Formats: sequence, C-alpha cells, structure tokens
Amino acid sequence: MAENTYVGTIVPAAQASGIEATRAVEFHGTPNGYICSQASGIAFAKRIRVFCPVAMRFTELQSCVDDHLVYPPNKTSSGPIITSENDAPACSSIPTRQHLSDPPYENYFYSDCNVAAQVVLTSPIADSNLSIIGPRLIVAWPAGNSGIAAFFAPQNGVNGTLSIQLVNASSQSTLQPYYNSTGGRPPSVGVSGVIRFNASAELTISILGSVRTIRDFTEGPSLLAPVVQDAITYDTLADGGTLINRTWLDNTTTSELGFIPVRSSKASDIQTHVNEAGNTTLRFEQGDYTFFAAIDYPQLTQLNASTVLNQASQDLISQDPDQTMSLSFLSYNEKLLAGAWRFLTYFGRDSMIATLLLQPVLSDKAIEAVIGAVLERINRTDGSVCHEETIGDYATYLNRESNTSSTDPIYDYKMIDSDYYLPILMDRYFLQGTNNTSKAKDFLRTSAGMLNPTNKNLTWGDLALVNAEKIMEIAARFASEGNQTIENLARLKDDQIVGEWRDSTYGIGGGRIPFDVNTALIPAALHAISSLSSSLFSTHPDWPTLASHYAQIWEEKTLPFFSVTVPASEAQKRVDNYTATYLDPISNTNNTSNTTTILSGAAGIEEDIKFYALALDGNNNLSHISVMNSDSCFRLFLLNSSTTESSTPFLNSTAKNILNRFPAGLMTDVGLLVANPAYGAEEVYARNFTRNAYHGTVVWSWVMAMMARGLEQQLTLCNLSIPAPTSIGNDSSVMPGFCKDELVYGNVKRAYNALWDVIEENESHLSNEVWSWNFVSNSTVGKGEGRFTFTPLGALPPPEGQSPTESDIRQLWSLTFLAVTRNEAFR
Repeated sequence: MAENTYVGTIVPAAQASGIEATRAVEFHGTPNGYICSQASGIAFAKRIRVFCPVAMRFTELQSCVDDHLVYPPNKTSSGPIITSENDAPACSSIPTRQHLSDPPYENYFYSDCNVAAQVVLTSPIADSNLSIIGPRLIVAWPAGNSGIAAFFAPQNGVNGTLSIQLVNASSQSTLQPYYNSTGGRPPSVGVSGVIRFNASAELTISILGSVRTIRDFTEGPSLLAPVVQDAITYDTLADGGTLINRTWLDNTTTSELGFIPVRSSKASDIQTHVNEAGNTTLRFEQGDYTFFAAIDYPQLTQLNASTVLNQASQDLISQDPDQTMSLSFLSYNEKLLAGAWRFLTYFGRDSMIATLLLQPVLSDKAIEAVIGAVLERINRTDGSVCHEETIGDYATYLNRESNTSSTDPIYDYKMIDSDYYLPILMDRYFLQGTNNTSKAKDFLRTSAGMLNPTNKNLTWGDLALVNAEKIMEIAARFASEGNQTIENLARLKDDQIVGEWRDSTYGIGGGRIPFDVNTALIPAALHAISSLSSSLFSTHPDWPTLASHYAQIWEEKTLPFFSVTVPASEAQKRVDNYTATYLDPISNTNNTSNTTTILSGAAGIEEDIKFYALALDGNNNLSHISVMNSDSCFRLFLLNSSTTESSTPFLNSTAKNILNRFPAGLMTDVGLLVANPAYGAEEVYARNFTRNAYHGTVVWSWVMAMMARGLEQQLTLCNLSIPAPTSIGNDSSVMPGFCKDELVYGNVKRAYNALWDVIEENESHLSNEVWSWNFVSNSTVGKGEGRFTFTPLGALPPPEGQSPTESDIRQLWSLTFLAVTRNEAFR
C-alpha cells in the first residue's frame, strides 16, 4: 500500500446482533476524505474512531456511502477529516517545546497558537517512597484548568518494578500537537506522543476533566465523585487501541485519552478488564504505545516570550530560554497563571507578588493582564480580591453540589492578604517611576463583568475604589487614637484557618493574626492609596493625608506586638533538644554509619535570640506562634526603613537569622528556610513545621527573591548614589538610622551576600516552587559536618495525618530571578 494508506479493523452492524464479524478495510488518504474500498453501504452499530498514525489524528465515522466514509449525523460530510497538523489553523511562529526533569517527575510543555498543554510523567526511581510515588501520566491545559490523569500499576503487583517514559516517535519531538476540528464546537486540541512501559502494566484509575479533581484525589483522601467517574467510557480503536472518553457535567465539553500499540515495539492489543470492584481497567504488555489527550474547550490567548518581556529585557530570551519559555507558558492575554501543573489558573496573590518582583522586566501588556484579571474578579459588595477562581468542569461540579445548574466560575474570597497587594501593584505600575496618570485613568474606565457577571455595570475603576474603601475602613480601627491594641489588628476570617501565603493547615501554626499582613501589607497598601488618591480616587479628597497618617501608625506600632526574645541560655537548650529529637533521626536515616548528625549550632549562641512571630493568638491559648521565619522579607520589600525607630533592631535580627545556619538560624546548603521551630517552647511547633510540610522547614524560591530584593533596597537607602531596584513608594529620601550603625549595616550586607551565595549555588532549583532537604555525611569530614542536599518536597512522605503535597516544576512567582539579580555594588 502507499505510504499514506492505513489499515484498521471495523465492526459492522451484524456484530450488534451477536454475530461475530469483523472486516479489514483499507482507508486510502485522498484530498476528499477516506475511500471505503471494501465496505460500501455498510452501516456500523455505533460510531467508530479511526486513527491516522502519522498525523496523530482521529475522526469519527458512521457508515460508507458511495465508497466514502461518512461522518456522524451531527457533522457534515464536508466536515473535518483525518489530516496532519498542517491542516490546523496556521501559526505565525514555531511551536514551543520544553522538557524539565525533576526525578521522579518528567515535565514536558508544548504550545502553539492553537493549544498549550503540559505533560507530567511520574516514574519511581531507586530511592522513591513507593507508598506515594507510582507510575502516572498527567496532561494539563491552562484552558479551563483542565486535566487528565492516568495511574498505572505493574501487572505483577510488585511496586517499583514498573517504569514509564516518553520516547521520540521516529525523528519527531517527544510531544506533537493534536488538533481535530469538531464543527460548531471549539476544536479538540491537545498533545500526542509515545509512552514506553518496561513491563506489563495496568491502568487502574483514569480521571478526565479538571486539574482540581486530580489535585483533590492526589492531595486529599483519594476519593472521586461518582457523578464524574461514572461518565467515563471505554471504546476500542482500530489497531488494538483504546479510547477513554468523558463528557463533562456541562453535557457539551469532552475530554479524551487514547492509546494505540506501536507494532514495531513489543506492544500488543490493549485489553479491557473489569476488576473485582467493578471498575474498568486497561492492561498493557511491555512496549511502546502512542497516546493522545485532548479537550474541546475554548483555549486562552498565550503571550509569547517577546510579548511578556519589555523591550529592554528582550535579551533574556536568549540568555535564559528555560525561564522565559516557562514565563510564556504561564502568561495569557486574559490572566497570568500561578503554576504548572497544579495551579494552572488565576490566583490573585500569586500573580501580584510575582508581578511586583518581575516588574523591572515585564511588558505593560503582561502587567495590565494581571491587574485587569484581579479587578475583574473583585467582590463588588465588600471590595475583597479573589484568591482563586474555579472554572471549567470543577465549577460545574461545585455548582451542582450547591443545587445550581450552572457552568459559571466560582470565586474564592477567603484570603485576607490579597486585598492589599492590589493598590501596591497599581501604585508601583501606574505612578511610581512612570507617573502615567492618564494611562491609569483610561485603563480603569474598562467595563467590568465580561468574566464575572456580578460586576456588570461597573468599571474596573469602580472596583478598585471599593477595594481601597475596604482597606481604609479596616485600617481606621487600629489607627484611631488610643486603639493600638491586639484586638484591632487584622485577623483571619472567623470561619477560616488560612488567610495569607502560608495557606496550609499549619502554615501559621494556628495563629489568627498574621505577621505579614499587619506589619507590612497594610501599611504598604495605605502608602499606595495615599499616592493613588490624588489622581484616581477623587471622591475621597482627604485620603492622601489620611491614608499616609494611617500608614505611619501601622508601620510603627504593629511590629512590637510580634517581637519574640529567647534568652541565650534557654535558646541553647531548645536548639540542642530540637536537634536531638527531630533532626538526628533524619540524618541517621540517610547515613548508614549513624555517625553524622546535624550540628545544632547551640554553642555559637552567645546572646539572646530575637525574631518576629509568624502570627498571634494561636491555638491552646498561645499568644505568639514562636517560629523563626522568613516573613520579614515582606517588610523589607514593601517598606523602607527610614521612618520607624524599630527598623534597626528589626534589620539586625533579620540579618543574623539569615546568617545563622539551621537549626540555630534559617540558612542551609539548599537555601533559606521559611520556618524554623527550634526556639518554640511547645512541642507542637516541631511536630507541625517539618521538612515534609508545605510551609515547614522548606525552601521557597520566591521568598529568597523577595528577601534578596528587600535587603538590596534597604542597603540602597544607605548608598543614595546607587540606583534603587524598585520604588518602595513611601519617602526614601531620608537615610535610615541603621546606615550609621557599623555593626548592623555590616550584618545586613553580610546577610545579603550570604543569601546570594546560596542562591547561586542552587541556581538549578530556583524555578521550582518549593523544595526540601536531606542531610548526608561527607566522607572526609567528622560528626556534624555533613551537608543539606536537595530533594523534591513531593518525594517525601507527608506529615502524620496530612495528605501528600507535590511541588510544581514551574511556579509563576518562582521565575522572579529573571528580574532579581545580585547587585555587585554590595558584594
């Protein structure tokens, strides 16, 4: 047969009557369709799917008429046919492909003008914890926060014996686009490739629909809603393949995942099996299988790297193609996405923090996409900023659970910190540096309600004002004369245990009054409102002065509430006890000689240890959550140090805690930890803030970026001849007091350089969201002289009583080192 001729097996109507009959039919590629050379006039019992191996495409067929295959009734005979990717709408630029390895996870990205998708392949490695790491294929789309997951197990039942990998198909790249026009509906788009099994495998669980559904399953109690799972169907494809298909709860959109054996490998027909629980599974023999995954949901409009970056930063595309490709994958006209794969949608806080740090390199288009997305989703009734949107199939599911028949998005307003980032970002973008008031006014005239129908008949400017009014109302309570009490500080919402960036169950240790919100975000937002009010909030002519007054009170008076001091002798005892009880077992597990333990550093503690509590008003009547932490970065980055008496001791303690090695401080060989519970008198701190907890003794990339930029900004205030990296809004013309204190200034500068040294040593990990550590011995050194080594957070078992948490290979705010670089003037 000719090169473009394919053979498939079809089942005629006779089989539906119990008669076993199959017929081989040659499908010859022609410009007008596919000739049915031996089956003219046969009507089939149901639609069949015919796969074109070279084009990586499928089409649905129902019958043969006049020697041509005919489409189902809901499609026209002149409709789509199996064609190559060249028949998809032409793109003006070449596709973007990226492979990022983070064993046991292999991440593949593909995007062109028709589709953007991520493939994550998980395969156990030698030291994997097999209770949480198993063979798995995930495909995720930014469009609709959509996802497909396939979980595999070895047929022999021995965990760890099955490995899976993607392999190149002939000379092609690992991932190819999948495009199938469906006529009247958005096209079915996705990716295809070849997956290799080293042994016989069984696909035990399939999830088709939403990334949120997959997250709930992998990070929750591993439960799946019957209304979702019962809609999955399994159909036999030509050439021994199987199609897994599900229609979403909107009764329109479909997700599909297909597998076809590659005959040149050892692969054989895929077998459908129903297990004892009544669930359908698929069985694969060892070999290679072509897979494709697709959805017919409207796609977003991606911003390529040259569009995301401003003109002055175009060189980054060639200097750092890895990170700029990742930034582009997360950037769209409609919004910037939080991370891949677990957070492929809008998250207000994440996008605004990332934008504040990335601002020096971002284009106006990218920044305005972020601000516009935030404004569009504001709650018009109280000015709250949306933390996370729920869209696509998961939104329909949640609406259904609330007895509502709707596909409308659902907006989450439970966080309290997101509200304050908005005016800060608006001020820094529209006014600080550029002072483009007219541009701001034009932007804020944009009509709201395109995505959030409840905001119709309002403008973005109206919503920005409602947000500012909320902040001013909250701030007034503490700022009023004589009201500087704990009771008037900002608290989490009554029905929530989270409310700021440490949004895991024990992220702020059960506290209700978070440090970052009260000591940094609120005063910074008030400074921004004061700046914005003169030109943008004209209905409140008193705000320029009033907001500035409020800001000064919040900046000066909140910090002392969070101060923690541990006497030196007590600090030594606590660190030694913490090390022996919680850290030595970790180091001994990783060192068979049991001779290398983590050096506590207690002997070096010669003065009282000072830091600022993560939060106040904790569980069990704890007044302070006495966990050393990195949240001082917010105050350093968002405020200057020229106006408060407490700035010098604050900077000194922050610098010393950076310089001290964990567990005496926050520094490790793999980065700066976001928490250290060693100084907490209560055992609950050490139990909850662990190296396998999402906000425990782990490293977050963007926190190091914010700390580095914050320290740089403070040092710049002492060296006015050195240009400041960003404007921090409030008065920076006065030299702070710490600049004249040789000891404190020296500590801050040493901390800046120590932080940058460890950042540079871990450059290969900086684009990850969060990571953890192991402690291993150096063969040439003695007890206590080992090293902290990198390990993915998701490779560790979860804390007791908690579900496992993976980290994303790329998180928007972890790309901030594109803009945050070392200032050689302070080396």
